[in-house]
Amino acid sequence: MYFSLLPDISYDEKPISYPFSSSDRRTAKNFFRRYKVNDDVFSNVVFFEKYSVKEGLRPDQIADIVYGDPFYDWVILLVNNMINGSHDWPKTNYEMYKIAEAEYDDPYSEIHHYEIREKIGPYAAGLRVDETFYNGTHKLNINGTVVQKNGNEICSPVTVAEWLQSENEKNREIYLLKPQYLRSFVDDFKKQMYYKKSSTYISKRLKETG
Repeated sequence: MYFSLLPDISYDEKPISYPFSSSDRRTAKNFFRRYKVNDDVFSNVVFFEKYSVKEGLRPDQIADIVYGDPFYDWVILLVNNMINGSHDWPKTNYEMYKIAEAEYDDPYSEIHHYEIREKIGPYAAGLRVDETFYNGTHKLNINGTVVQKNGNEICSPVTVAEWLQSENEKNREIYLLKPQYLRSFVDDFKKQMYYKKSSTYISKRLKETG
C-alpha cells in the first residue's frame, strides 16, 4: 500500500552510445519523497499511545491487530520514523545473537563501555564513563558528606552483547497512532505526496527531471 501512495517521477534515459541520439523517458516511483513525523507531535497523548513490541512480532501483525489490516504496517514505521524496517525494527533474541557473533570476535567478554549503576553524587544512573573513570578513585559529596569511592564501586563494565541487547530493547518501545486517527493520517500523507506546480510539474502525482 505504501508504494502505491508514492508519487511518480519521469526521468530521461540517455542513449547508451553513438549513433543513438534520442532518448526515452521512463516513469518510476519517487523514493526520495519522504514523510517525517515531527517529534513534538508525540507529546500529544490524544493521538498516540506507547506500545511494547513482543518478541518476534512484525509490523504487519501489529497493524492487523490494531487497525484490522496488515497493509497499514507502513503507518507504524512512518510514525516511528523508521526508514529501514528490517534494520530499525526490534530483532528477536536469536537475530541479536547472530549479529553479535558475526560482527564481533568475543561480544560476551569485549567491553563496549562503562556505566554508572545507580545515581550517586552528581552522577546519574546509566551515565556512560570511560575506563579511566572505572579504574580511578573519586571524591563525592553525598548529602553534605564527602566520601571517596573507587570507580568500580559505582560503575560497571557493559559488554558488547549486553549493549546490543539493551539497544534492541529500547527499539521495542514504539508509538502507535490510535485507530480513530488512522484515516486522517493517511489522507494527510496522500496530500503531502502531491507535487506543487513548478517548471517540472506534470500532474499532482507526476513530475519530470532533466
